[in-house]
Amino acid sequence: MELNVAKMIIPAGGIMVLPFLTLITFLFWPGAMLKVYNWFIRRRMGLVVSYSYSGSYRFCYSSRGTPGGATPSLLMLHGFSASKDMWLPFLKFLPKNLHLVCVDMPGHEGTSRTSVEDYSIQGQVARIHQFVQSIGLDKRPFHLVGISMGGNVAGVYAACYPAHLSSVSLMCPAGLDYPTDSEFITHLKELELSQKEEAIALIPTTVQELKNMLRLSCHMPLNLHRQVLQGFLDNRLPNNSFYKEVLREICGETSRYSLQENMHRITAPLQVIWGKEDQLLDVSGAGVLQAAQPSCRVELLDNCGHSVTVERPRKCAKLVMDFLYTHEVNGEDAKKRS
Repeated sequence: MELNVAKMIIPAGGIMVLPFLTLITFLFWPGAMLKVYNWFIRRRMGLVVSYSYSGSYRFCYSSRGTPGGATPSLLMLHGFSASKDMWLPFLKFLPKNLHLVCVDMPGHEGTSRTSVEDYSIQGQVARIHQFVQSIGLDKRPFHLVGISMGGNVAGVYAACYPAHLSSVSLMCPAGLDYPTDSEFITHLKELELSQKEEAIALIPTTVQELKNMLRLSCHMPLNLHRQVLQGFLDNRLPNNSFYKEVLREICGETSRYSLQENMHRITAPLQVIWGKEDQLLDVSGAGVLQAAQPSCRVELLDNCGHSVTVERPRKCAKLVMDFLYTHEVNGEDAKKRS
């Protein structure tokens, strides 16, 4: 009898302790809580975190499914100072049978941090190609998706390695000479002229600066709890010196207009998705891409800013899948005609 009672009390005690520990972690270690939350979401969505190597260089990535289906594999490249987990809201609305791969960009999260040569756009393109080869993604054409900095890398990758791609989706990509300066580009130009060591909008050091960054990134306010904001900040602060290195490289002379200089060489079917209210990279960039690639499909999202996969994840997923399906059907028709 006593043993049975003990067996009942121990699980009950565990159930009571768990919420208490969760609350304590949220209050005192919000950054750790956010990492646990992402782990839980990845697990629930069937994503597995893995590592691959090219020599001594390590890539960290999450994936779901297996290659070889009717639809091409999807490789996703995140933006500046983000990680593979930034795609989680978007992945939620993609079919479960797709083969998905989300990689941490060079130096970000679990991927090796080396030298500034790897952080230029051409350096990142070379590393991403190593990653593609290291996991065998180059065995059949895949669909490449890139957002912001990752969109710049994806566009240049498409220009350099056309044979590896079935199609490309660029979401508000960097690397263009925008006809209209966004609020952020104006801010960068002012910093460049003044040559002062002032706060950079995308590298916050306080909760208020983080709020300002989110305001620039999203058209609709996120209204996050202060502890959640603190958690985001806690996880970013140790990487701020690295983020400054990367920003210097991607804004430098050799990388600033990388996509602009290479967009005419893209031969794969191209899709461009952009939020009309983007304050980081102005939506006028979509017209620049369309002028160079008249056959590209341009999708402009109303009431949406730069973070299209956060603000409109369902819509973005549908647009990408419709684009994939269209080219899949066209490809089959072409085969039948031949």
